[in-house]
Amino acid sequence: MRILKALIAVVALVVVALVVAQVPGGQSLIGIVLPYLAFAIFLGGFIYKVVGWAASPVPFRIPTTCGQANSLSWVKQDKLDCPSTKLQVIGRMLLEVFLFRSLFRNTNAEIHDGPKLVYGSSKWLWLFGLMFHYSFLVIILRHMRLFTDPIAPFVHNLEFFDGIMQVGAPVMYQTNVVFILALGFLLLRRLALPYLRYISLPADYFPLLLILGIGISGIIMRYFLPVDVISIKQLTVGLATFSPKLEGQIGTIFFVHVFLVCSLMIYFPFSKLMHLGGVFMSPTRNMANNSRMVRHVNPWNDPTIKPHSYAGYEDEFREFMVEAGLPVEKELPAEAGAEQESKTAE
Repeated sequence: MRILKALIAVVALVVVALVVAQVPGGQSLIGIVLPYLAFAIFLGGFIYKVVGWAASPVPFRIPTTCGQANSLSWVKQDKLDCPSTKLQVIGRMLLEVFLFRSLFRNTNAEIHDGPKLVYGSSKWLWLFGLMFHYSFLVIILRHMRLFTDPIAPFVHNLEFFDGIMQVGAPVMYQTNVVFILALGFLLLRRLALPYLRYISLPADYFPLLLILGIGISGIIMRYFLPVDVISIKQLTVGLATFSPKLEGQIGTIFFVHVFLVCSLMIYFPFSKLMHLGGVFMSPTRNMANNSRMVRHVNPWNDPTIKPHSYAGYEDEFREFMVEAGLPVEKELPAEAGAEQESKTAE
């Protein structure tokens, strides 16, 4: 039922795009007005979210640690899993952002005969997640040929290596296949695993189905329903130079593709897809585990309030703590004198 709601929403977007593209002025609305609006919402929402996270106070030093902390000189520190310096934090972040290192450490728990709980390595999510993100990145970079004139040399090189295993014409890019396969795995994983299906909401299925719709519409446009590439190039370069022109019969499938892309851009800042920027703002990742070396000051602290140590607390309430039977580090003067007298008498 939850995936059905998300599927209905994506199908509704496709239907809206098909209808609007057929009415007078609808193609200009989708091809010119909507991209500018979507980009403005995406950029503004992204900046707003990141600035809000950056301005949020972090009351505690809470880096996630999975190894030996910096301790005695003869104890080997795990510098990536338990960083204590900024350089080590940067190394950890680079591995996290580019290689999904924490996801690589993912484990799978299963109950065997006994009953016995067994933990094992599970790399499938890491592998297909990495395939999806990098293929998506390559596809986005390849699309830069539509927005630049002349085309950057690295885009030509990227297209060459991406289509080096050419199958038919036009060229079949490997990232297109990897993109669909990886996205299909991530979607089927949510459907096949009962515990994951139980906690999945429409908001978990919707971005997957929306991105899948973008990929499928792009493949259809390239291999099955050819469009006017020259007119598309004129439009996209015009959008990039703020002088868009919509000429010729481009094809309805192009406007469906653009409408879905714009929908994703508008939805992006308000969804869990914002982990793209949030990973850099996470205190569990971007903080060093140096609490024993550097005092972390809570930004919420009132500077007029003096810190109250336990020793000061005990000095203030020691008499009441003794009466209540609570252990104290220092004894009351009278008790200390009485204890000394008893020892002398013995």
